[in-house]
Amino acid sequence: MMPDRKMFWRIIRRMFASNRARLLVILLALGAGAAVTAALLNLQIDAKRRLTTEFRAFGPNALITPRVQDGSASQTRTMPESYIRQVPLVNEGNQVVSIGWLYLIANAAPHTSKPGASSKTVPVVVGGYTGGILNEMNSKPNFRLLTGGLPYCTLGVKVASVLNVHERDTLTLRNGPVQEDCSVWHVFSYGGQHDNQISVPLETAQTLAQLPGQIGLIEVVVPGSPQSIEHFIADLQQRFAGDVRPIRQFTEGEAKIYNRISGILSATVALVLVLTALCVMAAMTNVAMERRNDVGLMKAIGGATRRVLRLFLAEAALLGLTGGVLGAAIGILLSMWLGKAVFGIAARPRLIVYPVTVALTIIVAIAGAYPLRRLANIRPASVFRGEA
Repeated sequence: MMPDRKMFWRIIRRMFASNRARLLVILLALGAGAAVTAALLNLQIDAKRRLTTEFRAFGPNALITPRVQDGSASQTRTMPESYIRQVPLVNEGNQVVSIGWLYLIANAAPHTSKPGASSKTVPVVVGGYTGGILNEMNSKPNFRLLTGGLPYCTLGVKVASVLNVHERDTLTLRNGPVQEDCSVWHVFSYGGQHDNQISVPLETAQTLAQLPGQIGLIEVVVPGSPQSIEHFIADLQQRFAGDVRPIRQFTEGEAKIYNRISGILSATVALVLVLTALCVMAAMTNVAMERRNDVGLMKAIGGATRRVLRLFLAEAALLGLTGGVLGAAIGILLSMWLGKAVFGIAARPRLIVYPVTVALTIIVAIAGAYPLRRLANIRPASVFRGEA
């Protein structure tokens, strides 16, 4: 058994040495196909992550609101602030962001009258929320010193224009008998309804609304695939007595875009593999013509047809393995460059792409070796007479 195995690999080495030029062409074709395949597969997997990140920038994809009790439509709709801590923190290994909001209408005016400053009081929407930069800034010991001991607030550009206030100015907010001052830390141009809104820490909004420990809305940003987001929202609907409403436009839009991208990339990968197999098949046809005499000699000295074909299939598999290993590494690097050029961020290399690409390349190489099956029908006598 051992001598047969040694002879098998010795013949394989001789076969590689005798057709270097043609085998190099086959190896280049397999390597190029593997590189393109690995690049497209890595981009396909990374596109899911990139789309999820980009869609999350548009805002939450689920809302939790208080449920209206029968006969209490005129009552203020709020729910306990503790609900925020009941939202799961992770979905598919990614962090879930939950932001509690409390909205009210308050009268806003500059704290001091300056030359050219507006002295009138303007009713505006005030939104108090948890998390984000508000908690980070208010938790810093030096921040209250910068704001004169006042809470931090941000203004939409339209509200700031109407009130004629700027960053570092002090703003007075009043709701009935309750008054709160805040320091304007930033003026943002959101390009939407938030341009008419003032954002403050949740505690400030609760004080103005006289609703301690209450919130009116929870925005939830759930990362993950559309299917996992649906399961996450279904779990939220079982957890809370309030209404949990998915914003399906984002989820469905993300799924449609990813399905289209995935379909195009999958079709391109299939086309590349078919073209690579055709290139290998064309080169193998010439190799088969050149090896007729070798096959005739093998069969003449007693070589079985199955063993002869096994030699050629082993040769094709080794070519596929070599081309796949080299091409997959180049393809992953190529996908990182393409991700940087298209998305502005390099694609993250996915380890699963490497073995999948190598396996596909080996399959393509074996499929491309189909013309070598013609060698099984060669008769030694015909070869020696020069008829084959």
